[in-house]
Amino acid sequence: MLHTSDWHLGRSFHGVGMLAAQRSFVDQLIGTVRDNAVDVVLIAGDVYDRALPGVDVVNLLDDALVRLAGAGAKVVLTSGNHDSAIRLGFASRLLEHGGVHVRTRVADLDQPLILPLEGSEADAGVNPPQLAIYGTPWLEPRLVAAGLGVETASHFEVTRAATELIRADLARRSTDRTVHSVVLAHTFASGGITSDSERDLSIGGVGAVPLDLFDGFTYTALGHLHGRQALSDSVRYSGSPLAYSFSEASHRKGAWLVDIGAAGLEKVEEVTWDAPRKLAVLRGPIAELLESGSHSWAEDAYCQITVTDAQRPAQAMERLRARFPNTLVLGFDPEGAAVAETKSYSSRLAEAADDLSVCCGFLEHVRARSADDAERAALALALDNVRLQEASL
Repeated sequence: MLHTSDWHLGRSFHGVGMLAAQRSFVDQLIGTVRDNAVDVVLIAGDVYDRALPGVDVVNLLDDALVRLAGAGAKVVLTSGNHDSAIRLGFASRLLEHGGVHVRTRVADLDQPLILPLEGSEADAGVNPPQLAIYGTPWLEPRLVAAGLGVETASHFEVTRAATELIRADLARRSTDRTVHSVVLAHTFASGGITSDSERDLSIGGVGAVPLDLFDGFTYTALGHLHGRQALSDSVRYSGSPLAYSFSEASHRKGAWLVDIGAAGLEKVEEVTWDAPRKLAVLRGPIAELLESGSHSWAEDAYCQITVTDAQRPAQAMERLRARFPNTLVLGFDPEGAAVAETKSYSSRLAEAADDLSVCCGFLEHVRARSADDAERAALALALDNVRLQEASL
């Protein structure tokens, strides 16, 4: 199996469209499936980035599913908190005939995909071991609590109710044979490391669910957190296939290749995919950023740059983009600057001697740099023109 999640098809990166990068990811995904003879691709939620994806985005998912089927893999796909479960689940019963198993409804929690398992135990008995793959969609507590029969609409209670349904179905199937289990879940499990590009799952409460809710399953394929990570040997986040925030600049994006045989979980390996463009998080005085050879690698990267000059440099973005044309985020964090003015801006405004002082003070307030002689002259000329215009009325 190949464990993936959080494709977020249709997402942009600081205003830059990512559809081309996502097509590149799909190409690498298909290559991985073919090279490793993957039987099942798991997609643990957030397939789309929004509930109403664009036509080109829907076409990309359609192309990916057709190519996966052509590569000989089945697909188990669940909805995440970014998806519309109803729209993603359209024609799910028909898609099953093509090997795409969509699980977006609470009613389907205990309706697994059943697959035979090969190995020594499989050859020994009349009833060979099986693998049951359960898809748990994103469970919004306020919407699913009643359907799951829980009184408290919390992430813990609805997730516990869902896993109890799965365990009950597993128990029924395990009476006369060994049944190993894989559970897909889009949730925030305790111990997971977050990044800036994930949407908070809780409103006014704790959204994390305890890891022991997944005890006893052969493998749990989690989605929601964008960093690939192992919470235990059998409970893992695949992370997103591409970086969706600069906080993910150091991530190694990819998936987990999971082998399950007649005896259970055998092996889990990393699969790593290349991004079409690197991410760079740079910091320093503007002169050093523009001149240092150590930053050459970032010239073709998407850049987040923090300038640390004591005074905000003039035309900082234009100058930086001359070397780093794909600078998307620019921040200022002065180092070694004088002690900050303790008076409020309104207090300093009240003490301004004349209109020119007011204008220059505002300029200094919003950009942390005093007006130079040319700027003072331009402001003075503008004020004179206003006075002349007022005098002629």
